Amino acid sequence: MTNDPLSYALRNVPRYTSYPTAPHFHSGVNEGTYADWLSAVTPHDSLSLYLHAPFCRELCHYCGCHTKATRKDAPLKVYAATLGQEIGLVAEHLKNAGPVRHIHWGGGTPSLLSRESLVDLTGLMRVLFDLSPDLEHAIELDPRLVTAELAETLAMIGINRASLGVQDFDPAVQKAIGRVQPYETVARASDYLKSAGLDALNFDLMYGLPEQSPETIRDTIEKTLALAPGRIALFGYAHVPWMRKHQRLIDETRLPSAAERLELANLARGALLKAGYVAIGIDHFARADDSMAIALSDGSLKRNFQGYTTDQGEQLIGLGVSSIGKLTGGFIQNMPDVGSWRRSILAGKLPVSKGLALTADDRLRGRIIEELMTNYACDLGPVCASHGLSIGHVRDAFNGLEDLVSDGLVTLDLEGDEQARVSVTDAGRPYVRLAAAAFDAYLADSQASGKARHSAAV
Repeated sequence: MTNDPLSYALRNVPRYTSYPTAPHFHSGVNEGTYADWLSAVTPHDSLSLYLHAPFCRELCHYCGCHTKATRKDAPLKVYAATLGQEIGLVAEHLKNAGPVRHIHWGGGTPSLLSRESLVDLTGLMRVLFDLSPDLEHAIELDPRLVTAELAETLAMIGINRASLGVQDFDPAVQKAIGRVQPYETVARASDYLKSAGLDALNFDLMYGLPEQSPETIRDTIEKTLALAPGRIALFGYAHVPWMRKHQRLIDETRLPSAAERLELANLARGALLKAGYVAIGIDHFARADDSMAIALSDGSLKRNFQGYTTDQGEQLIGLGVSSIGKLTGGFIQNMPDVGSWRRSILAGKLPVSKGLALTADDRLRGRIIEELMTNYACDLGPVCASHGLSIGHVRDAFNGLEDLVSDGLVTLDLEGDEQARVSVTDAGRPYVRLAAAAFDAYLADSQASGKARHSAAV
Protein backbone atom coordinates (compact mmCIF):
# COMPACT_ATOMS: atom_id res chain seq x y z
CA MET A 1 0.00 0.00 0.00
CA THR A 2 1.37 3.39 -1.02
CA ASN A 3 -0.20 5.12 1.98
CA ASP A 4 -1.17 3.59 5.33
CA PRO A 5 -4.83 3.88 6.44
CA LEU A 6 -3.97 6.45 9.10
CA SER A 7 -2.56 8.88 6.54
CA TYR A 8 -5.81 8.69 4.58
CA ALA A 9 -7.91 9.07 7.73
CA LEU A 10 -6.03 12.26 8.67
CA ARG A 11 -6.58 14.07 5.38
CA ASN A 12 -8.88 17.06 5.73
CA VAL A 13 -11.74 17.14 3.24
CA PRO A 14 -15.37 18.34 3.25
CA ARG A 15 -18.25 16.14 4.39
CA TYR A 16 -20.01 16.95 1.10
CA THR A 17 -23.49 17.60 2.42
CA SER A 18 -23.51 20.01 -0.50
CA TYR A 19 -21.45 20.82 -3.55
CA PRO A 20 -20.09 23.41 -3.81
CA THR A 21 -19.67 23.53 -0.04
CA ALA A 22 -20.94 26.35 2.19
CA PRO A 23 -17.62 28.26 2.50
CA HIS A 24 -18.03 29.19 -1.17
CA PHE A 25 -21.41 30.89 -0.71
CA HIS A 26 -21.28 34.67 -1.25
CA SER A 27 -23.43 37.77 -0.81
CA GLY A 28 -23.90 38.20 -4.55
CA VAL A 29 -26.86 35.85 -4.23
CA ASN A 30 -29.51 37.90 -2.42
CA GLU A 31 -33.20 38.28 -1.63
CA GLY A 32 -34.08 39.08 -5.23
CA THR A 33 -32.27 36.01 -6.46
CA TYR A 34 -34.10 33.83 -3.96
CA ALA A 35 -37.48 35.32 -4.85
CA ASP A 36 -36.87 34.55 -8.52
CA TRP A 37 -35.82 30.98 -7.75
CA LEU A 38 -38.86 30.38 -5.54
CA SER A 39 -41.20 31.79 -8.18
CA ALA A 40 -39.70 29.45 -10.76
CA VAL A 41 -40.74 26.34 -8.79
CA THR A 42 -43.46 24.40 -10.65
CA PRO A 43 -46.22 21.96 -9.64
CA HIS A 44 -43.91 19.20 -10.84
CA ASP A 45 -41.35 20.12 -8.15
CA SER A 46 -41.93 18.44 -4.79
CA LEU A 47 -40.71 20.24 -1.68
CA SER A 48 -38.71 19.52 1.44
CA LEU A 49 -38.95 21.94 4.38
CA TYR A 50 -36.20 22.37 6.98
CA LEU A 51 -37.01 24.43 10.10
CA HIS A 52 -34.13 25.53 12.30
CA ALA A 53 -34.56 26.38 16.00
CA PRO A 54 -31.27 27.84 17.29
CA PHE A 55 -31.85 27.35 21.02
CA CYS A 56 -30.79 24.88 23.71
CA ARG A 57 -31.15 24.97 27.47
CA GLU A 58 -27.36 24.70 27.69
CA LEU A 59 -24.52 24.26 25.21
CA CYS A 60 -22.76 20.90 25.09
CA HIS A 61 -18.99 21.30 24.85
CA TYR A 62 -18.70 19.26 21.62
CA CYS A 63 -21.52 20.98 19.72
CA GLY A 64 -20.83 22.30 16.23
CA CYS A 65 -24.40 23.43 15.52
CA HIS A 66 -25.63 26.99 15.07
CA THR A 67 -27.37 27.41 18.41
CA LYS A 68 -27.24 29.31 21.70
CA ALA A 69 -28.30 28.68 25.27
CA THR A 70 -31.41 30.22 26.80
CA ARG A 71 -33.24 29.55 30.05
CA LYS A 72 -36.12 31.86 29.14
CA ASP A 73 -39.21 30.97 27.15
CA ALA A 74 -39.94 34.49 25.86
CA PRO A 75 -37.28 34.40 23.09
CA LEU A 76 -38.66 31.05 21.96
CA LYS A 77 -42.18 32.45 21.65
CA VAL A 78 -40.98 35.44 19.62
CA TYR A 79 -38.82 33.21 17.44
CA ALA A 80 -41.73 30.85 16.69
CA ALA A 81 -43.97 33.77 15.73
CA THR A 82 -41.32 35.12 13.35
CA LEU A 83 -40.75 31.67 11.91
CA GLY A 84 -44.44 31.52 11.12
CA GLN A 85 -44.15 34.85 9.31
CA GLU A 86 -41.21 33.54 7.30
CA ILE A 87 -43.19 30.46 6.31
CA GLY A 88 -45.95 32.75 5.04
CA LEU A 89 -43.46 34.96 3.21
CA VAL A 90 -41.88 32.00 1.41
CA ALA A 91 -45.29 30.49 0.61
CA GLU A 92 -46.26 33.68 -1.23
CA HIS A 93 -43.53 32.90 -3.76
CA LEU A 94 -44.43 29.20 -4.00
CA LYS A 95 -48.01 29.40 -5.22
CA ASN A 96 -47.44 26.81 -7.94
CA ALA A 97 -45.24 24.37 -6.03
CA GLY A 98 -45.76 20.63 -5.80
CA PRO A 99 -46.40 18.64 -2.62
CA VAL A 100 -44.21 18.67 0.50
CA ARG A 101 -42.66 15.23 0.90
CA HIS A 102 -40.38 15.84 3.85
CA ILE A 103 -40.30 18.15 6.90
CA HIS A 104 -37.33 18.24 9.27
CA TRP A 105 -37.05 20.24 12.51
CA GLY A 106 -33.43 20.76 13.51
CA GLY A 107 -31.38 22.86 15.88
CA GLY A 108 -30.51 23.40 18.56
CA THR A 109 -33.40 21.74 20.32
CA PRO A 110 -36.58 22.43 18.33
CA SER A 111 -38.76 20.74 20.97
CA LEU A 112 -38.04 23.72 23.25
CA LEU A 113 -40.68 25.55 21.25
CA SER A 114 -43.92 25.46 23.21
CA ARG A 115 -46.69 22.98 22.47
CA GLU A 116 -48.78 25.88 21.20
CA SER A 117 -46.01 27.01 18.84
CA LEU A 118 -45.43 23.50 17.46
CA VAL A 119 -49.17 23.06 16.86
CA ASP A 120 -49.54 26.50 15.25
CA LEU A 121 -46.51 26.15 12.97
CA THR A 122 -47.49 22.68 11.84
CA GLY A 123 -51.04 23.85 11.22
CA LEU A 124 -49.76 26.79 9.21
CA MET A 125 -47.71 24.48 6.98
CA ARG A 126 -50.79 22.33 6.39
CA VAL A 127 -52.75 25.40 5.30
CA LEU A 128 -50.07 26.94 3.08
CA PHE A 129 -48.61 23.79 1.52
CA ASP A 130 -49.87 20.57 0.03
CA LEU A 131 -48.52 17.92 2.41
CA SER A 132 -48.01 14.54 0.74
CA PRO A 133 -49.86 11.55 2.27
CA ASP A 134 -46.52 9.73 2.59
CA LEU A 135 -44.81 12.74 4.23
CA GLU A 136 -41.85 11.97 6.48
CA HIS A 137 -41.99 14.47 9.36
CA ALA A 138 -38.86 14.32 11.50
CA ILE A 139 -37.49 16.13 14.54
CA GLU A 140 -34.20 16.22 16.48
CA LEU A 141 -34.56 15.71 20.25
CA ASP A 142 -32.53 16.01 23.43
CA PRO A 143 -33.37 12.82 25.41
CA ARG A 144 -33.14 14.75 28.69
CA LEU A 145 -36.10 16.88 27.67
CA VAL A 146 -38.41 14.20 26.30
CA THR A 147 -41.55 13.73 28.39
CA ALA A 148 -44.70 11.69 27.86
CA GLU A 149 -46.56 14.93 27.14
CA LEU A 150 -44.01 16.01 24.51
CA ALA A 151 -44.14 12.60 22.83
CA GLU A 152 -47.92 12.80 22.61
CA THR A 153 -47.72 16.34 21.20
CA LEU A 154 -45.22 15.27 18.52
CA ALA A 155 -47.41 12.35 17.48
CA MET A 156 -50.49 14.59 17.44
CA ILE A 157 -48.91 17.12 15.03
CA GLY A 158 -47.81 14.35 12.66
CA ILE A 159 -44.17 13.78 13.58
CA ASN A 160 -43.32 10.23 12.51
CA ARG A 161 -39.52 10.08 13.01
CA ALA A 162 -37.32 11.32 15.84
CA SER A 163 -33.55 11.54 16.25
CA LEU A 164 -32.15 11.31 19.77
CA GLY A 165 -28.79 12.93 20.49
CA VAL A 166 -27.04 10.20 22.49
CA GLN A 167 -23.33 10.64 21.59
CA ASP A 168 -21.96 8.27 24.27
CA PHE A 169 -23.27 6.37 27.31
CA ASP A 170 -20.10 6.42 29.41
CA PRO A 171 -20.37 8.72 32.48
CA ALA A 172 -16.76 9.95 32.23
CA VAL A 173 -17.17 10.81 28.54
CA GLN A 174 -20.48 12.55 29.22
CA LYS A 175 -18.91 14.67 31.95
CA ALA A 176 -16.00 15.60 29.65
CA ILE A 177 -18.35 16.81 26.90
CA GLY A 178 -20.83 18.57 29.17
CA ARG A 179 -23.80 16.32 28.41
CA VAL A 180 -24.71 14.10 31.34
CA GLN A 181 -27.60 11.78 30.44
CA PRO A 182 -27.61 8.26 31.94
CA TYR A 183 -28.69 5.27 29.90
CA GLU A 184 -31.98 5.24 31.84
CA THR A 185 -32.77 8.75 30.56
CA VAL A 186 -32.38 7.70 26.92
CA ALA A 187 -34.30 4.46 27.49
CA ARG A 188 -37.15 6.40 29.11
CA ALA A 189 -37.25 8.89 26.21
CA SER A 190 -37.41 6.00 23.74
CA ASP A 191 -40.25 4.40 25.70
CA TYR A 192 -42.24 7.65 25.77
CA LEU A 193 -41.90 8.08 22.02
CA LYS A 194 -42.79 4.47 21.21
CA SER A 195 -45.78 4.55 23.57
CA ALA A 196 -47.07 7.57 21.63
CA GLY A 197 -46.78 5.56 18.41
CA LEU A 198 -43.55 7.21 17.28
CA ASP A 199 -41.33 4.18 16.85
CA ALA A 200 -39.16 5.29 13.90
CA LEU A 201 -36.13 6.32 15.96
CA ASN A 202 -32.61 7.43 15.06
CA PHE A 203 -29.69 7.59 17.52
CA ASP A 204 -26.77 9.98 17.00
CA LEU A 205 -23.46 8.61 18.34
CA MET A 206 -19.94 10.06 18.23
CA TYR A 207 -16.40 8.73 18.26
CA GLY A 208 -13.23 10.73 18.89
CA LEU A 209 -14.56 12.28 22.11
CA PRO A 210 -12.42 12.90 25.23
CA GLU A 211 -12.09 9.93 27.59
CA GLN A 212 -13.33 7.46 24.98
CA SER A 213 -11.63 4.07 24.78
CA PRO A 214 -12.33 0.77 23.02
CA GLU A 215 -14.12 -0.39 26.16
CA THR A 216 -16.42 2.66 26.33
CA ILE A 217 -17.24 2.46 22.63
CA ARG A 218 -18.16 -1.23 22.92
CA ASP A 219 -20.35 -0.49 25.92
CA THR A 220 -22.08 2.40 24.13
CA ILE A 221 -22.80 0.22 21.09
CA GLU A 222 -24.15 -2.59 23.30
CA LYS A 223 -26.50 -0.21 25.10
CA THR A 224 -27.59 1.30 21.80
CA LEU A 225 -28.37 -2.12 20.35
CA ALA A 226 -30.45 -2.93 23.44
CA LEU A 227 -32.74 -0.01 22.53
CA ALA A 228 -32.86 -1.11 18.87
CA PRO A 229 -33.14 2.20 16.95
CA GLY A 230 -33.95 1.81 13.26
CA ARG A 231 -31.07 4.10 12.26
CA ILE A 232 -27.78 5.06 13.84
CA ALA A 233 -25.58 7.98 12.82
CA LEU A 234 -21.96 7.51 13.91
CA PHE A 235 -20.22 10.87 13.56
CA GLY A 236 -16.55 11.63 14.08
CA TYR A 237 -16.15 14.50 16.54
CA ALA A 238 -14.76 17.57 14.75
CA HIS A 239 -12.69 19.64 17.19
CA VAL A 240 -12.87 23.14 15.70
CA PRO A 241 -12.41 25.57 18.64
CA TRP A 242 -11.49 28.36 16.20
CA MET A 243 -15.08 28.13 14.92
CA ARG A 244 -16.94 27.06 18.07
CA LYS A 245 -15.44 28.79 21.10
CA HIS A 246 -17.29 26.63 23.61
CA GLN A 247 -15.27 23.65 22.35
CA ARG A 248 -12.36 25.19 24.25
CA LEU A 249 -14.02 23.71 27.33
CA ILE A 250 -12.83 20.32 26.08
CA ASP A 251 -9.40 19.29 27.33
CA GLU A 252 -7.52 18.56 24.11
CA THR A 253 -5.03 16.36 25.96
CA ARG A 254 -7.90 13.94 26.68
CA LEU A 255 -8.89 13.54 23.05
CA PRO A 256 -7.95 10.22 21.41
CA SER A 257 -4.89 10.28 19.19
CA ALA A 258 -5.36 9.92 15.45
CA ALA A 259 -4.58 6.18 15.62
CA GLU A 260 -6.92 5.72 18.58
CA ARG A 261 -9.66 7.66 16.82
CA LEU A 262 -9.39 5.36 13.78
CA GLU A 263 -9.51 2.32 16.06
CA LEU A 264 -12.67 3.64 17.77
CA ALA A 265 -14.34 4.23 14.40
CA ASN A 266 -13.48 0.75 13.17
CA LEU A 267 -14.63 -0.91 16.42
CA ALA A 268 -17.98 0.85 16.38
CA ARG A 269 -18.49 0.19 12.68
CA GLY A 270 -17.61 -3.48 13.06
CA ALA A 271 -19.96 -3.95 16.01
CA LEU A 272 -22.89 -2.37 14.16
CA LEU A 273 -22.28 -4.47 11.05
CA LYS A 274 -22.02 -7.62 13.17
CA ALA A 275 -25.38 -6.73 14.74
CA GLY A 276 -26.96 -6.74 11.28
CA TYR A 277 -27.12 -3.02 10.53
CA VAL A 278 -26.47 -1.98 6.93
CA ALA A 279 -23.69 0.59 6.41
CA ILE A 280 -24.99 3.74 4.73
CA GLY A 281 -22.26 5.96 3.31
CA ILE A 282 -19.60 7.28 5.66
CA ASP A 283 -21.43 7.50 8.96
CA HIS A 284 -24.97 6.04 8.93
CA PHE A 285 -26.28 2.57 9.69
CA ALA A 286 -29.79 1.21 9.34
CA ARG A 287 -31.67 -1.99 9.99
CA ALA A 288 -32.27 -3.91 6.78
CA ASP A 289 -36.02 -3.22 6.92
CA ASP A 290 -35.56 0.54 7.43
CA SER A 291 -36.47 2.87 4.57
CA MET A 292 -32.90 4.20 4.46
CA ALA A 293 -31.45 0.74 3.83
CA ILE A 294 -34.10 0.20 1.18
CA ALA A 295 -33.21 3.56 -0.44
CA LEU A 296 -29.56 2.49 -0.56
CA SER A 297 -30.55 -0.75 -2.24
CA ASP A 298 -32.82 0.79 -4.88
CA GLY A 299 -30.52 3.78 -5.61
CA SER A 300 -32.84 6.49 -4.27
CA LEU A 301 -30.69 7.48 -1.28
CA LYS A 302 -29.88 11.21 -1.11
CA ARG A 303 -27.46 13.42 0.78
CA ASN A 304 -28.12 16.97 1.92
CA PHE A 305 -27.44 19.28 4.87
CA GLN A 306 -29.09 16.80 7.24
CA GLY A 307 -26.71 14.06 6.06
CA TYR A 308 -27.97 10.88 4.41
CA THR A 309 -31.70 10.97 3.81
CA THR A 310 -34.60 9.28 2.08
CA ASP A 311 -35.97 12.77 1.33
CA GLN A 312 -37.13 12.86 -2.29
CA GLY A 313 -38.16 16.53 -2.36
CA GLU A 314 -36.64 18.24 -5.41
CA GLN A 315 -36.56 21.69 -3.80
CA LEU A 316 -35.22 22.12 -0.25
CA ILE A 317 -36.56 25.21 1.54
CA GLY A 318 -34.57 26.38 4.58
CA LEU A 319 -36.54 28.25 7.26
CA GLY A 320 -35.17 29.92 10.37
CA VAL A 321 -31.85 31.47 11.35
CA SER A 322 -28.80 30.24 9.35
CA SER A 323 -30.80 27.53 7.56
CA ILE A 324 -29.70 26.48 4.08
CA GLY A 325 -31.94 25.65 1.15
CA LYS A 326 -31.24 24.27 -2.29
CA LEU A 327 -33.37 25.03 -5.33
CA THR A 328 -32.86 24.39 -9.02
CA GLY A 329 -31.06 27.72 -9.31
CA GLY A 330 -28.64 27.15 -6.45
CA PHE A 331 -28.08 27.42 -2.70
CA ILE A 332 -29.50 29.98 -0.30
CA GLN A 333 -28.49 30.59 3.33
CA ASN A 334 -30.48 32.67 5.79
CA MET A 335 -29.01 35.39 8.02
CA PRO A 336 -27.03 33.86 10.90
CA ASP A 337 -28.21 36.08 13.77
CA VAL A 338 -31.73 36.22 15.16
CA GLY A 339 -31.93 40.03 15.20
CA SER A 340 -31.11 40.58 11.52
CA TRP A 341 -33.21 37.60 10.45
CA ARG A 342 -36.24 38.89 12.38
CA ARG A 343 -35.90 42.49 11.17
CA SER A 344 -35.78 41.34 7.57
CA ILE A 345 -38.92 39.24 7.94
CA LEU A 346 -40.82 41.99 9.76
CA ALA A 347 -39.95 44.26 6.83
CA GLY A 348 -41.49 41.73 4.47
CA LYS A 349 -38.13 40.66 3.03
CA LEU A 350 -36.75 37.17 2.56
CA PRO A 351 -33.92 36.93 5.16
CA VAL A 352 -31.14 35.93 2.77
CA SER A 353 -27.52 36.27 3.85
CA LYS A 354 -25.70 34.59 0.97
CA GLY A 355 -25.81 31.75 -1.50
CA LEU A 356 -24.43 30.38 -4.72
CA ALA A 357 -25.87 30.11 -8.23
CA LEU A 358 -25.02 26.73 -9.72
CA THR A 359 -23.10 26.46 -12.98
CA ALA A 360 -23.26 23.51 -15.36
CA ASP A 361 -19.91 22.35 -13.98
CA ASP A 362 -21.20 22.59 -10.41
CA ARG A 363 -24.27 20.50 -11.22
CA LEU A 364 -22.23 17.79 -12.93
CA ARG A 365 -19.59 17.51 -10.22
CA GLY A 366 -22.25 17.70 -7.52
CA ARG A 367 -24.10 14.78 -9.10
CA ILE A 368 -20.90 12.70 -9.32
CA ILE A 369 -19.99 13.48 -5.71
CA GLU A 370 -23.47 12.57 -4.46
CA GLU A 371 -23.37 9.29 -6.42
CA LEU A 372 -20.06 8.40 -4.80
CA MET A 373 -21.16 9.46 -1.32
CA THR A 374 -24.42 7.48 -1.49
CA ASN A 375 -23.86 4.57 -3.89
CA TYR A 376 -20.05 4.29 -3.74
CA ALA A 377 -19.91 4.31 -7.55
CA CYS A 378 -20.63 6.49 -10.54
CA ASP A 379 -20.87 5.72 -14.25
CA LEU A 380 -19.36 8.91 -15.58
CA GLY A 381 -20.45 8.53 -19.21
CA PRO A 382 -24.23 8.65 -18.70
CA VAL A 383 -23.97 11.23 -15.90
CA CYS A 384 -21.82 13.57 -17.99
CA ALA A 385 -24.06 13.08 -21.03
CA SER A 386 -27.17 13.91 -18.98
CA HIS A 387 -25.53 17.27 -18.18
CA GLY A 388 -24.57 17.90 -21.79
CA LEU A 389 -20.85 17.45 -21.11
CA SER A 390 -18.20 14.86 -21.94
CA ILE A 391 -16.07 12.78 -19.61
CA GLY A 392 -13.17 14.97 -20.66
CA HIS A 393 -14.77 17.72 -18.59
CA VAL A 394 -13.93 15.87 -15.34
CA ARG A 395 -10.84 13.99 -16.48
CA ASP A 396 -8.76 16.24 -14.20
CA ALA A 397 -10.16 14.23 -11.26
CA PHE A 398 -8.44 11.04 -12.38
CA ASN A 399 -5.05 12.28 -11.12
CA GLY A 400 -6.55 12.78 -7.68
CA LEU A 401 -7.71 9.17 -7.65
CA GLU A 402 -4.33 7.61 -8.47
CA ASP A 403 -3.19 6.83 -4.90
CA LEU A 404 -6.62 5.52 -3.96
CA VAL A 405 -6.60 3.25 -7.01
CA SER A 406 -3.08 1.96 -6.38
CA ASP A 407 -3.97 1.16 -2.76
CA GLY A 408 -7.10 -0.77 -3.69
CA LEU A 409 -9.55 1.74 -2.23
CA VAL A 410 -11.01 2.82 -5.57
CA THR A 411 -11.29 1.26 -9.01
CA LEU A 412 -11.33 3.35 -12.20
CA ASP A 413 -12.47 1.50 -15.31
CA LEU A 414 -11.87 3.42 -18.53
CA GLU A 415 -13.44 2.37 -21.83
CA GLY A 416 -12.56 4.81 -24.57
CA ASP A 417 -13.25 8.50 -24.31
CA GLU A 418 -16.91 8.37 -23.30
CA GLN A 419 -17.18 5.50 -20.80
CA ALA A 420 -15.67 5.36 -17.34
CA ARG A 421 -16.79 4.00 -14.00
CA VAL A 422 -15.46 5.04 -10.59
CA SER A 423 -16.16 2.56 -7.79
CA VAL A 424 -15.19 2.64 -4.13
CA THR A 425 -14.15 -0.80 -2.87
CA ASP A 426 -15.29 -2.29 0.43
CA ALA A 427 -11.92 -1.37 1.94
CA GLY A 428 -12.25 2.17 0.62
CA ARG A 429 -15.73 2.95 1.92
CA PRO A 430 -14.58 4.66 5.14
CA TYR A 431 -12.49 6.98 2.92
CA VAL A 432 -15.13 7.75 0.28
CA ARG A 433 -14.87 11.49 1.02
CA LEU A 434 -11.37 11.36 -0.49
CA ALA A 435 -12.73 9.90 -3.72
CA ALA A 436 -15.40 12.60 -3.81
CA ALA A 437 -12.77 15.28 -3.17
CA ALA A 438 -10.98 14.34 -6.39
CA PHE A 439 -13.94 15.82 -8.30
CA ASP A 440 -14.08 19.02 -6.21
CA ALA A 441 -13.00 21.89 -8.46
CA TYR A 442 -12.93 24.34 -5.53
CA LEU A 443 -10.96 22.36 -2.97
CA ALA A 444 -7.36 23.09 -3.94
CA ASP A 445 -7.87 26.86 -4.02
CA SER A 446 -9.85 26.95 -0.77
CA GLN A 447 -7.21 24.91 1.06
CA ALA A 448 -4.36 26.99 -0.33
CA SER A 449 -6.07 30.26 0.60
CA GLY A 450 -7.23 29.07 4.01
CA LYS A 451 -10.78 30.00 3.08
CA ALA A 452 -12.09 26.69 4.41
CA ARG A 453 -10.83 24.29 7.09
CA HIS A 454 -12.27 20.80 7.01
CA SER A 455 -12.45 17.85 9.38
CA ALA A 456 -10.43 14.63 9.12
CA ALA A 457 -11.71 12.10 6.59
CA VAL A 458 -12.38 9.53 9.36
